[in-house]
Amino acid sequence: MAGGLEALSLRRLARQLGVTAPALYGYVHSKQDLLSAIAEAEIERLSSRFTDVDDADPIDRIRAHSRAYITYARENPELFQVMLLAPPALPDSGVPDEAVAPSTTNAFSTAAGAIEDAIAAGSIEADDPQMVALMLWSGAHGVATVLQLGFDLPTEFEDAMINEMTDRLLSGYGYRG
Repeated sequence: MAGGLEALSLRRLARQLGVTAPALYGYVHSKQDLLSAIAEAEIERLSSRFTDVDDADPIDRIRAHSRAYITYARENPELFQVMLLAPPALPDSGVPDEAVAPSTTNAFSTAAGAIEDAIAAGSIEADDPQMVALMLWSGAHGVATVLQLGFDLPTEFEDAMINEMTDRLLSGYGYRG
């Protein structure tokens, strides 16, 4: 949309869709409602990328989840931005709640499951898999954000950056791969 998300209004969207504003308001009550619905749908798409990972080795799954997040951000920069502008409400723990954010909960649970498996296999040491998941998400988000700045980096360098971020963070939990 010309002007980006800031220029988005429900009236303008209704006009572009060829419907009346009141008709559109029958589906969404505010711009924030619309952005939240888009964010939930996109988180669901991202979550399916996580569940498609089937590596037996939990460390490889963790790497694949980081790569899936970053690749999604690179392939869908505008939708990635919407996910960040309209994130689901999280409880104080920072861990998604199924009742509030089912897609976010699914994505987070899939990522945390790989971490729990890595702990069980002795690949990493941690008392709180959810904290490890949040730290890894923070790292992946940082790399995704840097790569969206428009630097013309070779694919090999981007891949190395993703692996380095993941391995460095995991080394803080005893990973010595």
